[in-house]
Amino acid sequence: MTEPLTRVDSAVQGLSSSPPKEKISHRRTSSSVAGVSSMKEMWDSRTKLHVAPETQRTGWKINTSSGTVEEKDILKKPLVTPMVRAIDLVTDLGSVITARNRQGVTIKDALDAIHKANKKRADDELDKPYLEGFEWAPEHTEYDEANPKQLKEMEEEWQRLLIHLSSTPGVSNFGGKKKKKSAAAE
Repeated sequence: MTEPLTRVDSAVQGLSSSPPKEKISHRRTSSSVAGVSSMKEMWDSRTKLHVAPETQRTGWKINTSSGTVEEKDILKKPLVTPMVRAIDLVTDLGSVITARNRQGVTIKDALDAIHKANKKRADDELDKPYLEGFEWAPEHTEYDEANPKQLKEMEEEWQRLLIHLSSTPGVSNFGGKKKKKSAAAE
C-alpha cells in the first residue's frame, strides 16, 4: 500500500476506460405501414397513381373545414391508389400544399391540408372557392424519358397532384343517395 500511484495509459496496455456501447437504433417500425409507399418509391418503380373519383365535384368550399362535405363517407377513402404517405398538392397559382398521413393519405387529409392553407381567407378573397377535383398530370401527358429535361419534368409531375378549383359548387351525384322510385306513386 505504500507504493506510489502511477498513471496508466490505457491505449498502450489495450485497456479501455469504458466498456463499448452498443449503437441503439431509434427507427420506429410502426411508421412503416405495409402497403403504404413514399412518392419517391412510386417514382423509382414508375407506379402509376389513380385519383379517387369521389374527389371530383364535391362542392366543398376550400376555406371551410373538411367536415362540411355533404357525403362524410368519402373522407375515409384513400386519395390515390396505391396509397402513399405524403403527396404534394399544387394550386393553379403554383403554391404547394403537402398532405401527409403515415397510414396513407385519405381524402380528408388532402381537404384538411387545403383548408389549413386557406382558412383565414374570406369568401370575397377567393376567385374560385370550390374544389372541383384533383388531377395527376402524368396520366394525360406523354414524356420522352431519353430527354433529361423531360425526365426531370416527369419526375416533378409524378410526385404531385394538381388542384382544380371552380367558382360554382358543382356537386355531382357520384355515390349519392338514390332517388325514390316513382313506381310506388303510380
